[in-house]
Amino acid sequence: MARLVGARLDEVDLMNFLSVNLHLLMISFYRPTETRFKILLEDKAFPSDHYIVESQIKLHNLDPEKSMVLLKPRENEFTLRTDDILKTIEEQGESIAVVLLSGVHYFTGQLFQMETITKAAQKKGCLVGWDLAHAVGNVELKLHDWNVDFAAWCTYKYLNSGAGAIGGIFLHEKHFEINKLTKLNGWWGHRSDTRFLMNNKIDHEVGASAFALSNPSMLLCSCLKASLDIFDEVGIENLRKRSKFLTAYLECLLNRKFNTNNKNESSNIQYITPKNPEERGAQISIRFASKVKKVHSEIEKRGIVCDFREPDVLRFAPAPLYNTFNDVFKLVKILEESFKLIN
Repeated sequence: MARLVGARLDEVDLMNFLSVNLHLLMISFYRPTETRFKILLEDKAFPSDHYIVESQIKLHNLDPEKSMVLLKPRENEFTLRTDDILKTIEEQGESIAVVLLSGVHYFTGQLFQMETITKAAQKKGCLVGWDLAHAVGNVELKLHDWNVDFAAWCTYKYLNSGAGAIGGIFLHEKHFEINKLTKLNGWWGHRSDTRFLMNNKIDHEVGASAFALSNPSMLLCSCLKASLDIFDEVGIENLRKRSKFLTAYLECLLNRKFNTNNKNESSNIQYITPKNPEERGAQISIRFASKVKKVHSEIEKRGIVCDFREPDVLRFAPAPLYNTFNDVFKLVKILEESFKLIN
């Protein structure tokens, strides 16, 4: 797991679930003061991240309306420009306590420039955390080298460990002096070699493991290990290369079938995922002019598994570990046939 996120072994541990882990980390890293009390996040971050940030702010008896800095795309755009993120950090950084963003945005598929944003935010005195739910196993990560303060992720998306699988956290080595952090303690965060002395005096594990609370499930860890063994064999670098080809192929076929030669305006498409392969993961999200729910229903009947998001978006994720170019070709063909059926 540490290799997959670009970390030292003691900077990573597996525990709990994503939202629980973000709460535990935010208890330690969100320590608002009178002048530095804000949290920076996307306006349309995944709802759980909003809930976590709002509740953490309320725990400190602060007003979320005044303490949340929400990043919004420019008018008529769907993704956030890095320059705009950096501008916000430069202008408001001295009042921002924590920057908490998605590595890859769940809706648009945008891959954020994590290293650049982390460096800019820390220069202004902010602590930086990343929600890597849609990034881990999808793109290359170098959390240690990027000097990220903390991160958390789930393992049931690109890591294929099944719904409700165990979560993971990253804690940079610069924060290993655990006694300097305000945190919740638990049985499993006690050093394994002294745990059974049973003296009720916490003796923290070194690194990320100090945040563990309870014994992790053997079954959940076994599911993840089976997946990680495959990632180790294939290599995330090779998967990322293949991912870029797959998404480019999907984009090319969609353009041919639904834009250039399309005579039916109802099946016109609009990309909300960045066109630049370096700014997206294994995902292309598309808005359709009309009848997108019916289209989604038709392609599902034909064996295509994708995601519909209100009000008019389909998310396609050609996973490079197991999806093929033939799968992509079949998808676009079935998509074209589905439009013809409903029109």
